[in-house]
Amino acid sequence: MWHRQLRPALSLLLAMTLLLGLLYPAVITAVSRLAFARAAAGSLIYQDGKLIGSHLIGQSFTDPKYFWGRPSATTPQPYNGVASTGSNLGALNPALLDQVKANVKALHDADPDNRAPIPVELVTASASGLDPQISPAAAHYQAARVARARALGLAQVEALIAAHEHGVLLGFLGERRVDVLELNLALDALH
Repeated sequence: MWHRQLRPALSLLLAMTLLLGLLYPAVITAVSRLAFARAAAGSLIYQDGKLIGSHLIGQSFTDPKYFWGRPSATTPQPYNGVASTGSNLGALNPALLDQVKANVKALHDADPDNRAPIPVELVTASASGLDPQISPAAAHYQAARVARARALGLAQVEALIAAHEHGVLLGFLGERRVDVLELNLALDALH
């Protein structure tokens, strides 16, 4: 009796595996490569023919002459795309509080005269640990430090931030943001 049920079950398993495991992913991949070629290829950024990053994955900048992105919770190095994850530390976890304090200290050490409130995203990691963008407020918080380190006028750095600010999607989805790598590349082009 169970023999009669086994054959249709195995046939359905094979059919669904072929349909949903091979055919569907192949069609979606082909459509995405045709319709969204740049994004499907990783939104890579090249400079002088050399790959330097992606619009989708942040990079670690620690030099005061660069804008810094959100801290990354990935291991063994920051912005590790293979280890995309948040820290899963709760708001009252002492380890998270220690990380935030260390990030606040790093920001104050890099710019001791800056008494403005620190945007929370500069001291906490995102859910993915890979965010390539920061808010305009986080960029403006760092503008004086970057201007000093590069011997540029603050107004010039502020104008660069404004020029690299991206709006909300479709006019209402998401938040205004600044791509850190793009902004840092623009700074390097000035200097």
